[in-house]
Amino acid sequence: MALPGELWAELPAERRIFCSVLLFSWAVYLWEAFLAHRQRRVYRTTTHVPRELGQIMDSETFEKSRLYQLDKSTFSFWSGLYSEVEGTMILLCGGIPFLWNLSGQISGRAGFGPEYEIVQSLVFLLLATLFSAVTGLPWSLYNTFVIEEKHGFNQQTLGFFFKDAIKKFIVTQCILLPVTSLLLYIIKIGGDYFFIYAWLFTLVVSLVLVTIYADYIAPLFDKFIPLPEGELKQQIETMAKSIDFPLTKVYVVEGSKRSSHSNAYFYGFFKNKRIVLFDTLLEDYSALNKEPAEGEDGENEETKSKTKNKKQGCKNEEVLAVLGHELGHWKLGHTVKNIIISQMNSFLCFFLFAVLIGRKELFAAFGFYDTQPTLIGLMIIFQFIFSPYNEVLSFCLTVLSRRFEFQADAFAKELGKAEDLYSALIKLNKDNLGFPVSDWIFSMWHYSHPPLLERLQALKDAKQE
Repeated sequence: MALPGELWAELPAERRIFCSVLLFSWAVYLWEAFLAHRQRRVYRTTTHVPRELGQIMDSETFEKSRLYQLDKSTFSFWSGLYSEVEGTMILLCGGIPFLWNLSGQISGRAGFGPEYEIVQSLVFLLLATLFSAVTGLPWSLYNTFVIEEKHGFNQQTLGFFFKDAIKKFIVTQCILLPVTSLLLYIIKIGGDYFFIYAWLFTLVVSLVLVTIYADYIAPLFDKFIPLPEGELKQQIETMAKSIDFPLTKVYVVEGSKRSSHSNAYFYGFFKNKRIVLFDTLLEDYSALNKEPAEGEDGENEETKSKTKNKKQGCKNEEVLAVLGHELGHWKLGHTVKNIIISQMNSFLCFFLFAVLIGRKELFAAFGFYDTQPTLIGLMIIFQFIFSPYNEVLSFCLTVLSRRFEFQADAFAKELGKAEDLYSALIKLNKDNLGFPVSDWIFSMWHYSHPPLLERLQALKDAKQE
């Protein structure tokens, strides 16, 4: 009787590759499901405010955050299960070669034969992203209008949601299709060193997108207005100047039309940096803290009717502390380090892609026996073959991110913002219904930011020094 190892060795190479990809995908899913189960158990059993949290969180907010996170975790379990089953069925039923052949038929009817591989690739990409958008729509609707609505975060109307979704799809295609066509062309004409040219091209594209996103892309979805002249703007400019941050503009984005979650970030290269603050972060600017004005249009009336009675956002001193943390990422070189790591990884992946692209068994494993389209090769190698490497890299970057967050907090402390950042973190956790208790393995694997208690303890030590 043959042993399992002998049976495995007797399988054709393409079958071993296919089975390995499928098994690893389910292994990752089961690992994630195990971690999520551990965290859900924390949500279910931790029903009272722990003693160490008594001074920073009241029982009502604690219970609200517990129920919110429990609902999110349950939703994530079912959506994750569906996604895994869907992906498995696509692979088992030959969904990728089917969609490729369908793309060939469509491009053929438009007068583009098999020799126009790039055209067929773009049709394939369009159909694949359309399929993904359609199958993901029910989950997105449920998340927005059931979970987020139930817990008071959703500010969208159904019309706003669909308008936003259509706009996102169109903008995505306007960027994705031209970039992909150029990348495929570079790979085809690049010769033996195409991976260098492909890497340089993706580097340029990523830098351009980062540069233009907040000025030209984000305003298509949200309204950006300059922060009005006043004490807050003056204090931001003073703080930026004190650390040599080349600030040129400060914007407020009306995130409250979409959600009551809050955020802040900066962008730009060299001497052209901008800061963006969500209005939900600013206590004095958040529309959620204002009474609905008479005579507003219907959509704004519906949005503002959902506003909460409690004050949301941070005071000016706390906003400055949050910005001190964000600017710490810049001053300590975290942004540059992340770009370098990302580009080193990108170069390595393109190099390995160049090594593997000629292996016909990789294509045969996924149903491509007679053709080896470049786009399909990119999908197979980057998405499936590199998946073990991607999981390890993701964990390492999560660990590094937590380290950077502690360093940015310490930088804010050096600016004399420890006490204000301490109170801001508590407020933001409360506004966003973050649950401050977590399973240690789940936290270690998933949290790109340190748990709230760890950050507060570090800042508390700083205040006592």
